Amino acid sequence: MRKAALLYNPDSGGRRVRRQAELESVLALLRDANIEAQLVLTDSRDHAKEKARQAVLAGCDTIFACGGDGTIHNILQELANTSVALAILPMGTANALAHDLGLPMNVAAAARAALHAAPRRVALGCIQYVDLAGQPGTRFFIVAAGAGVDAHLFYKLHAGSKQRMGMAAYYAKAWQLWFTHPMTRFGVEFSETGSEQRRRAEVTELMAVRIRNFGGVLQELAPGASLERNDLRLVLCRTASRLAYLFYVTRGLLRRNWKVPGIDLAYSGGVSCEYLPASASIDRTTQGQRKVYVEADGELVGTLPAEITMVPDALTLLTPAR
Repeated sequence: MRKAALLYNPDSGGRRVRRQAELESVLALLRDANIEAQLVLTDSRDHAKEKARQAVLAGCDTIFACGGDGTIHNILQELANTSVALAILPMGTANALAHDLGLPMNVAAAARAALHAAPRRVALGCIQYVDLAGQPGTRFFIVAAGAGVDAHLFYKLHAGSKQRMGMAAYYAKAWQLWFTHPMTRFGVEFSETGSEQRRRAEVTELMAVRIRNFGGVLQELAPGASLERNDLRLVLCRTASRLAYLFYVTRGLLRRNWKVPGIDLAYSGGVSCEYLPASASIDRTTQGQRKVYVEADGELVGTLPAEITMVPDALTLLTPAR
């Protein structure tokens, strides 16, 4: 590490004054290690991408994502398929990727871990979708992408409540959706890893997961998922049973390998998601269409149809020595 940029989203995780002081101490730590380091503030998704692009063009060999999974996701779009390394200072709401990597949740400790980290190349997920303006879009992701119930949560979750309440906002809205979500079905098609046979299913939720430990309540959402692999761990919810959803989350919290009827796991290099023929179904609040939303790394990106694939050897990630 010779030249680094610290991209900081002041809205990540709240406590802005304290965070600023922590980052100043990180800058001092890096400069003491003879690293040219600069703190760069970002104020939107597009701004974060632009600042990451400028840092890469300026010759930075390392970009620190100072925030949560959303901040990481935005920076990721510019670092994918480059040699520039991604380091993480967990300062967000959920910090799922940081939990999976075993990073310290203390900012200064995470910075020291980055100085002694081993760079590793990992595969990234890639999702193609229809954005909220009706145009085709593409995003890389590193934690997970999903369609159905989980993406509807991010659609309903107001950014202001997320900032004020943190994870409490997620849990409160998830509990509300558990009672009220219409469980719209859509179609998925995929081949399991090592097989050329195509499988089809009708589901109310599809998650394509890359990490094992999400931290918090979710813990092991998709047992067997790993950044060491070059494929996706699919969670396919064929059921509309609210009890099955609750039981599955409880299984992850307790780290049990319970089989939940109607919820399957599979490994796959890619999956396509489409509306069912009769399933652009009626929702009187959305101009006659019941939309199925799509998210990537906890960021609402658009709607179906969607295609999720893998891009091997796509990112250099600084991770603690295990």
